[in-house]
Amino acid sequence: MFPTVRLPAESLQKLLLETLGRASDSPHDNSYSLMIQGETCGSVFQPAVQALQSHPDIRLNHSLKQIEINPSGELDASIADIAQSLDRAGCVPRWRGELLDLWNDRNASVAAIERGVVRPLGTLTKAVHLNAWSETGSLWVARRSLTKPTDPGMCDTLVGGLVGHGEEPALALERESFEEAGLTPDQLAQRTPVRPIACMQRRLPEGLQRELVLTSECVLPTAVTPVNQDGESMTIECLPPSEVLQMLQAGRFTVEASLVILEDLLFRVTGERPVMGSISV
Repeated sequence: MFPTVRLPAESLQKLLLETLGRASDSPHDNSYSLMIQGETCGSVFQPAVQALQSHPDIRLNHSLKQIEINPSGELDASIADIAQSLDRAGCVPRWRGELLDLWNDRNASVAAIERGVVRPLGTLTKAVHLNAWSETGSLWVARRSLTKPTDPGMCDTLVGGLVGHGEEPALALERESFEEAGLTPDQLAQRTPVRPIACMQRRLPEGLQRELVLTSECVLPTAVTPVNQDGESMTIECLPPSEVLQMLQAGRFTVEASLVILEDLLFRVTGERPVMGSISV
């Protein structure tokens, strides 16, 4: 059974509004719309535009501020070559060797894309989170490794990670739950269904983070202690909601984790899910 939380709803609502503001950045100045097959698929950071202007599969329309991928062969092969060009040009902070879906604005996957180039190209990612409670009403909180390329050392949900190419969100959550917390599918059998709560947009030094945030909640039995498996979390702690609220107010959580935790805290306090704005992509 999920806990009843006693925290001031007004403070939570105010903090949620502030966090939604931090998750609603406009694209970087002079960004170009990424066009594929006549559909908008991203917002390209100007250094990436410059790096790709001589690529044979790229057409630039400066008057419309559009960069169009017009492949001579298979689209996946073209995207892979474009990713290599961006890496050679120094636009990719870290090559990940992982493929994600490249989504258009109608939420259709049009190709596979290297994870390391999604921010320079401003393409949409989908992230799954697990908000895990203890039977005593505390919340499991992870702290990100100092080697993480984004938000190192920040506090996070117990589990959080990107959905891979062709992967269902529920399967991505199972995979991430084991990698980040050592949890098995049996231990997650009573979790709530994965659901989208917000579509965030945030400027980063390397480009634009456009991310659909999906979440699920569970109560872990007292006998279960999460243990990180992949080295991406420094610590995992179980903290009372009052302390979590203080940490949120101090800005110690990532933006996406703040959205997930605040949405759930407000539900536990008021019995209603807060309105988070449009979640269309």
